[in-house]
Amino acid sequence: MRLTFLVLAVAVTATAAGCAGRGGQIPGTKISDDKANRAILETIEKYRIAVEKADAEALFLMASPSYREDSGTPVGADDYGYEGLKDVLVGRFQMARDIRYAMKYVSIKRTCAGEPEPGCRAHVEVLVDASFTIVDARGQDRRSDKRDQNELVLEWDESGAWKFLSGM
Repeated sequence: MRLTFLVLAVAVTATAAGCAGRGGQIPGTKISDDKANRAILETIEKYRIAVEKADAEALFLMASPSYREDSGTPVGADDYGYEGLKDVLVGRFQMARDIRYAMKYVSIKRTCAGEPEPGCRAHVEVLVDASFTIVDARGQDRRSDKRDQNELVLEWDESGAWKFLSGM
């Protein structure tokens, strides 16, 4: 009995020591749990909720004045910047309703270590699972499901907030 207790105590101690040696991860992800990464994910979560609410104004306020989008294509005709972002958002939300927008956070790579400072960038890889309803050319509702991999790029600005540079 005494030997069983000793073996159990050693096993528990070894397990605890092994877990303590590993850095913590944000639950549900493989992303290191630190203050900066949590702030980045909180910003992206606000973005995700604004997309579901079709809140173009809230999304526009989350964008940096340096925002640039190339739409993931080699053609320059579909590129736009901060000034064109609002029109793009409003146009897309006028066509869609019943939006569901879920994301799985895959990785965060920051250009600064520790506390963010102005100019620090975060590259966040996400898997997007979205669905929405649009009216097709015949006037009938059509439900679309989209799955995609995306990179969101954010920058810590002078006001002390993460702002989107691309990926919205």
